[in-house]
Amino acid sequence: MGMNEQIETNPKIMLGKPVIKGTRITVELLLRQLRQGLSIENILENYPHLNRGQIDAALDYAADLVKDESVYPLKYEIDARLPA
Repeated sequence: MGMNEQIETNPKIMLGKPVIKGTRITVELLLRQLRQGLSIENILENYPHLNRGQIDAALDYAADLVKDESVYPLKYEIDARLPA
């Protein structure tokens, strides 16, 4: 994963969760707000000290966390009709 200059992790800030550098706003908080339907514009209104580049950096950080994730399909499907 590449280093993101706008995201920092520090055990003394939010228990080490990744945050927007210089804030206590976690990447997780931003992702959850987006999931709840807030637009980036809404988030910027709620946090006027943030800018679009910082939110983009948070999204890039989250994407980088899962980009190399491996998925292992199950070898056999379980037929729910069969008795256990």
